[in-house]
Amino acid sequence: MIAAGVVLGAALLDRLVGEPPERVHPVALFGRLVAPLDGEWRYPCAVGTAGAVFLPLCVAVVVALAVGAGGVVHPLGGGIVATVTLFSVTSLRLLCSTASTVIERSETDLRRAREELLALAGRDATTLSAGEVRSAAVESSAENLADGLVAPLFAFGVVASLVAGRVDPPVALALATAAAAWVKAVNTMDSMVGYRSKPVGTASARLDDVVMWVPSRLTAVVLSVAALSPDPVVSARRWARKPPSPNSGWPMATLAAALQVRLEKPGVYILNEIASLPTVEEGQRGVALVRRAGWLSFGLTAVIVVG
Repeated sequence: MIAAGVVLGAALLDRLVGEPPERVHPVALFGRLVAPLDGEWRYPCAVGTAGAVFLPLCVAVVVALAVGAGGVVHPLGGGIVATVTLFSVTSLRLLCSTASTVIERSETDLRRAREELLALAGRDATTLSAGEVRSAAVESSAENLADGLVAPLFAFGVVASLVAGRVDPPVALALATAAAAWVKAVNTMDSMVGYRSKPVGTASARLDDVVMWVPSRLTAVVLSVAALSPDPVVSARRWARKPPSPNSGWPMATLAAALQVRLEKPGVYILNEIASLPTVEEGQRGVALVRRAGWLSFGLTAVIVVG
């Protein structure tokens, strides 16, 4: 019951607060820890592998100790620390509001929409058309739903379920929260250094590919459930492997099928090529679907950890 309360508490904080301030945001602080890794090294692959292994592990250990210490201070302390941590490593409200704003402004202020797209997608937006900007916002909302919400919730739920009844509840809560933080740290490292042009990020990228294999496909299923139809995830199988990532294509292709729109990263991939790029209305429907899928993910995780 405590784990379910933590999940619902994190969902409530996301709904009410959105995100912690950047200056104290744990993910932003971890990003500053990772930043020095992105440099010139004599043996970049070795340095990158060490960073990919030890930095997320350090985060997990710190989180586990913090949750445990909170429980020692007060019976509810561990739950409070776990709730705040899970809230910090998941994101739904900010993701949806940012995507919605970019989509809306693509019609009225394309220059500003291109600038604000950078908060969602790491691509050069200077030459993107209004439709391509909306496509990027929809794609990113689907991909970030997997990375920024479903993956850490999945890790929390799986670990909490596996250790329930085998260890004391405070220990189970500490392990589950540490797992969620570890997954978020792995994903953060991949987003910062996991590019083909950066040998130091090769290990981080490969580890993220493994970690995200199940959550990305689970996100596709949840999006299809939120759309109240099995068709989107079934159709997604035709396009999911077109993006270079082995995982990101699944939620993006499912959303393309659910909206019956074309999603395209120019020169890289096209999903559902027979359709048209999303209109403002279709883009907003996509964000609404991502929002529903996010709330469904919170709810399903709470139910799983109770069971």
